[in-house]
Amino acid sequence: MSEPYKPFQSLTLLLSLLAVVLCLATPLLSQETQDETAESQAEELDGFKAPVIIDGDMLFFLRGSSALPAPERAETVQNSIIEIAEASESESVDITFEETELGIRIRADGAIVSIVTVADAELDQMELDVLGFLHGQAIEEAILAYRANRTDEARVSGAIEAIGWTVGFILVIAALLWLYRRIRRRTLELVQSYLKDVETATAKHVQAEAIAALIRYGLNFVLLVLFFLACYYYLSFVLLSFADTRYFAQLLLTYLTEPVLLIFRGILSYIPNLIMLGLITWVALYIIKGMRVFFEAVEAGSFELGDFEKHWVNPTFNISRVVVILIALVFAVPYIPGSDSAAFQGLTLLVGAMLSLGANSVVSNMLAGLFVIYRRSTSIGDRIQIGDHIGDVVRIKLMETHLKSIKNELISIPNAQLMNSDVVNFSKKTDGSGLLLHTTVGIGYEEPPEKVEAMLIESANRTKGIKAKPEPFVLWTALADYAINYQINGYTTRGSIIPKIRSDLHRNIVAVFNENNVQIMTPSYIGDPPEPKIPAEDWDGYLAHETHEEADKS
Repeated sequence: MSEPYKPFQSLTLLLSLLAVVLCLATPLLSQETQDETAESQAEELDGFKAPVIIDGDMLFFLRGSSALPAPERAETVQNSIIEIAEASESESVDITFEETELGIRIRADGAIVSIVTVADAELDQMELDVLGFLHGQAIEEAILAYRANRTDEARVSGAIEAIGWTVGFILVIAALLWLYRRIRRRTLELVQSYLKDVETATAKHVQAEAIAALIRYGLNFVLLVLFFLACYYYLSFVLLSFADTRYFAQLLLTYLTEPVLLIFRGILSYIPNLIMLGLITWVALYIIKGMRVFFEAVEAGSFELGDFEKHWVNPTFNISRVVVILIALVFAVPYIPGSDSAAFQGLTLLVGAMLSLGANSVVSNMLAGLFVIYRRSTSIGDRIQIGDHIGDVVRIKLMETHLKSIKNELISIPNAQLMNSDVVNFSKKTDGSGLLLHTTVGIGYEEPPEKVEAMLIESANRTKGIKAKPEPFVLWTALADYAINYQINGYTTRGSIIPKIRSDLHRNIVAVFNENNVQIMTPSYIGDPPEPKIPAEDWDGYLAHETHEEADKS
């Protein structure tokens, strides 16, 4: 096929795919539309029906209309049943049925109670005559029950039942108070005996008092809940003992019992998921325990992993543990209650957005911490310099690194700063010679350079900590206006005491130059003084005294 037809082929393929998608989606959309229509019709139907309730017992539902709403119609039937029941104390009721244009009229003892319409039959999806008979039977039973519940014998029985519930309520409250005092005293005794050794060692009662306060709070909360439930159900059962208040009692029971039963049924239905969550948790903990044993063996030297360093053990174990926990969470999320709900998904998106917007510095420090730990340039115990801070690395954490300065100060440096700064490591050995220690002095042009270099090398040789091999050497760093800047360089392998070595080197330079009557130039030079700026004191005797004191200390 020629080249111009290729766009038409692509367009034809795209339209074909679109048609297939529409064909597949049409039944789903149609089903969703039918479901929404059914739900709207059910809601509309619920608004046009109302129950007929006598003494808390629901007899049947009635359909309403725009002229006579369902609640008003149901209330009219309820009032008619109550009037007929109160009009006589007979133990029988004469129920009759009459067919009319509107439906089946139901009479009780000759009085009109209700009319069962075709709309009512459609509501219950039953034949009109069958529904009328069932309504009549329910009306008869309601009238007889209404009369029986209001006899003297029924009222006496209700009073006895209420007294029984009252006695039971008093016993329950007394038992709760007794249990509260006994459990509280026993719990405090156990807490004090358990923490007796800790209190003796620390000479403090704060921990025992805090735990006792928490236990008291928990007991008070549990007993308060039990007391509330006892009062609530006591009131409900007392009201249920009398026919006049039975409706309110059933309302109270419905308000509390239905949610409790719903929660209980939800817990029972959730047991399989709970078992699955338990298995996932057990497997994850078992894997973490195995990794802990493995890394402890690596740290102890039982296993060798090539160039794996020991200070990598804890961070590697923590990272592996986090990975296992995240994988376990991925498997566990489908079994968490409400995980498939829109609220849970929205909360997850909100938490993700908050973490992505507010944790940039945290994430950068964490990633920098991983690089610091595994890049081998800095290890625990190394003496390093970061900016103006010099100290020994005492801890490398995921977010920050701790240094102990030469002044015994604890310095906390964020790992992101550690990654983005120049780090000088005085402990790492790049070759066998060691670190090159150096300092600079300015000496006038009138002094022979060979003499100056010899004095500087002598100063380095006198300094403890500077190696004799390789030998110290001198560099000319600048030809200044009034002096030559000489730099003395010496090798040392004691990176941890460089400040002390440099201080001793400066002391020895001053001593050697004073011995040879050579003046060290000051930064601001005006003219040569009549007499050189050299101390008149005997530096040899001073240095000998210092050396003798150091020998006595060692």
